[in-house]
Amino acid sequence: MTHDVLVVGGAGVDTTVYVPALPLPYADTHTVPPVIDRIGNTGAGVALGCAALGLRTRFVDLIGDDPQGALVRRALGGVDCSFGAAVAGTRRSVLLVGPDGRRTSLFDPRATPGETLPPSLYSNLRPRHAHLSITDFSRKVFADLPGVPTSTDLHDWDGVNPYHEDFAYQAGLVFLSAAALPDPETVMRRILTEGRAHTVVCTRGADGCLVLERGTGPRAFPAVPPPGPVVDTNGAGDAFVSGFLYGRLRGHDLETAVRLGSLAGAHACTVEGTHESPLTETALLARA
Repeated sequence: MTHDVLVVGGAGVDTTVYVPALPLPYADTHTVPPVIDRIGNTGAGVALGCAALGLRTRFVDLIGDDPQGALVRRALGGVDCSFGAAVAGTRRSVLLVGPDGRRTSLFDPRATPGETLPPSLYSNLRPRHAHLSITDFSRKVFADLPGVPTSTDLHDWDGVNPYHEDFAYQAGLVFLSAAALPDPETVMRRILTEGRAHTVVCTRGADGCLVLERGTGPRAFPAVPPPGPVVDTNGAGDAFVSGFLYGRLRGHDLETAVRLGSLAGAHACTVEGTHESPLTETALLARA
């Protein structure tokens, strides 16, 4: 195999603003700490996290010929990457982060209808696993990866929005958040019933996660306490995914993979920015 993990889509630039409270009370002006542009978005986080954990990682995406695209290229300089041109420019987000580390994200997808990812960026690869971000063009890549185990992250899907269904029902391993789900188990079972998934992992922040596998009942796993003060929860979910994939690709059982994912996610909460300092393999194993 040429790579352990192929990550498809999902790089951008996060403009982080540390605000005095969330929701932000109305005022004509709020004075805030320095506003910083950093590498962001989910695919970049999974790719950086997997690479830091020693997995042979390839990242492919569409980015713009703009200052944000240049920032993405620099930040991912240590990862094997291939980029196509995004006509509308590089994705952007404004992240409002409160004193307790919680965030509100204002996401600008910069998507162009009908935009496709050139198959030449990944057709010569033989990855052990492919993680497809929910960028619109990524849904068409599933068909180009016959026999390759796949995963996706639906993030805060409400279980209803049809945009996510191609991803929910085509991936073999599905991650999602309970943030918008009043009944996570029902949605998790529907993903297994109507799709190809063998495992669904629903993260619940400080309450840990739920895992449902085919033929079994849901299992609840506790969260791992952060190793320091929580300063910024951005990127914690992507770090969890990278730690979980590391565990599975290293041959560990489900329980160990969940713990490794939880350790990586907990670490991310103690670091400013979205993907500034992903947990290394040495540090992960020491904490495990």
